Amino acid sequence: MMGETEVTKSSLSVNKNVRKEFPEAFHPAISTFFVQLQNGLKSQLTRLAKKDKEANSVSSVWKKENGSSSLFEDDLDRQLQAWRENPSWDDQPPQVKVSVPKGSLCNLNVKVNVGLPPDAIYNIVTDPDNRRVFKNIKEVLSRKVLLDEGQRQVVEVEQAAIWRFLWWSGTISVHVLVDQNREDYSMKFKQVKTGFMKKFEGRWSVEPLFIDEKSCLPFKPKTWEDYWACTGGKGRIASQLSLEQIIQPAIVPPPPISWYLRGITSRTTEMLIQDLLAEAARIREGFSSERSREVIQGLSDKKLDLIDTESDIKERWALRRRKAKQSGRRLLIAK
Repeated sequence: MMGETEVTKSSLSVNKNVRKEFPEAFHPAISTFFVQLQNGLKSQLTRLAKKDKEANSVSSVWKKENGSSSLFEDDLDRQLQAWRENPSWDDQPPQVKVSVPKGSLCNLNVKVNVGLPPDAIYNIVTDPDNRRVFKNIKEVLSRKVLLDEGQRQVVEVEQAAIWRFLWWSGTISVHVLVDQNREDYSMKFKQVKTGFMKKFEGRWSVEPLFIDEKSCLPFKPKTWEDYWACTGGKGRIASQLSLEQIIQPAIVPPPPISWYLRGITSRTTEMLIQDLLAEAARIREGFSSERSREVIQGLSDKKLDLIDTESDIKERWALRRRKAKQSGRRLLIAK
C-alpha cells in the first residue's frame, strides 16, 4: 500500500510538471493563434453585418414597416435613378378578358406592363388628386379616410365618372369603399350602397418586373437584393398591373342593352389603363429630357476641353518657334 501511494504521488508530481511545462512552452504560439482567430472572426462578422445592413436597406422596398414612408421613398428614388439612366420602354396594349357568368353583366380581367416601379404606379393609382391623370373622373364628390395604419388605409370615395361608348356618353356616380395596402401593392374596392348595381367590386394589384435580368445570365434573380447586386444597381424595375372587376346589376338587362353596357364597362376600363400608360410615359419623357440635357452638357464640356487643349498646343508651338528663333540669333552673333 505504501509503495502504491508513493507511485501515485510520483505520477501526480510528473503530471503537475507536465501541466506546468506545457503551457509555458506553447503559450505564446497558442495565444497568437487565438488572437488571430478572434480578429478573423470579428472582421468576418463585421463584413457580414455590413452586407446584411445593405441588403436590408435595399430590400425595404418589398418589406415596409408601418409609418416608414421615408424608406420606400429612398428606394423609389434609387429605382427611378435606373430609369433616368435608361428611360427606353415600349408600351404594349393591355390584355382585356371579358367573361359573362350567369346572373352577371360581366367580369373583367385586365393585365398590362407599365414602365415604372411598383411604388410609382401605386402612388399614381392611390393619389387623392388622380383625376388629373384619369380623364374619366369628372370630379371627386367626397373622400373620407376611415382607417389609417401607415401602409394600409381604408377610404370611402364618391366620384362622378364619365363613360363613353361609340357615339354615346354620360356620367355616373361611383360610391365605393377602398382598402389600399402598400405592403403588397393592392387596392380592393367595393360598392358602398346597392342600387341599380347589385355588385360592383374588384381588386388592383401590382407586381415587380425585372426587365434587365438578362444582364444577370446565367444567374436568374428571384429577389430585389439579387437583382440589385447582379446588375450593379443599374437594373430597372417595371410593373405588371392587374385588375379584376365584377359588375352585376340588380336586374341583368336583355340584349342588345346588355351588350352596350358591357361595351361601356370595357371601354371605360381601357381608358383608365391608357391614361395610366400616358402618365408613366410622361414621367419617363421627363427622365429622357434630363438625360438629353446631361449628354448635351457633357458634349459641350468635351468641346471646351478640346478647345483648351488646342489652345495649349498652339501656345506650345508658338513658344517653341520663339525659342528656335532666339537660338538662331545667338548662333549668328557668335559667328
